[in-house]
Amino acid sequence: MNQQTAGHNLWPRVEAVVVGASAGGVEALLNLFSDFPQDFRLPVIVVLHLPDERRSQLADIFDRRLALSVKEAEDKEQIVPGTLYFAAPGYHLSVEQDRSLSLSQEERLHHSRPAIDYLFESAADAYGNSLAAVLLTGANQDGARGLAQIKRQGGLTIVQDPREAQVATMPEAALALQQPDYILPLRGISRLLAELERTSC
Repeated sequence: MNQQTAGHNLWPRVEAVVVGASAGGVEALLNLFSDFPQDFRLPVIVVLHLPDERRSQLADIFDRRLALSVKEAEDKEQIVPGTLYFAAPGYHLSVEQDRSLSLSQEERLHHSRPAIDYLFESAADAYGNSLAAVLLTGANQDGARGLAQIKRQGGLTIVQDPREAQVATMPEAALALQQPDYILPLRGISRLLAELERTSC
């Protein structure tokens, strides 16, 4: 269901946004967040599948390209509004009940560490219906189960239109499991998140 015309009264008060992406994700994320202003107040927590044998330059690259404050997530760090956090390569990233971040090296999930499902499922438990989740382009099924969990907990679920995604496997896996609240192209997702921020903060 594409609810681009949904009224404000249907939108929950969002306190955080979680985003998952894999193949094609760097370009998609840059497009998604390029127009966000410096004073965007929601925290955004991102898992992008990465090779884990080296230090990631992602936070540095995005910090230079975006107006948002960008950093790599650290263990036990409190989640701060207006910050975009990237999962570190080689570590699962999860959200604790006290709204802090946690890094772990448990088994790979969908051949991935960090795994999107780890982030999505833990954030669903921590934020419940005040969470918005976005699943973007990717070449495996990671994130589909976590997105379904977020929907069960009352959170808002958004999937990139598979026709636009560089690799449609991940969005299609999510759509096969459950119907998200929104199926949108990147530009539509960007506008929706800006509207959610405006009505939530």
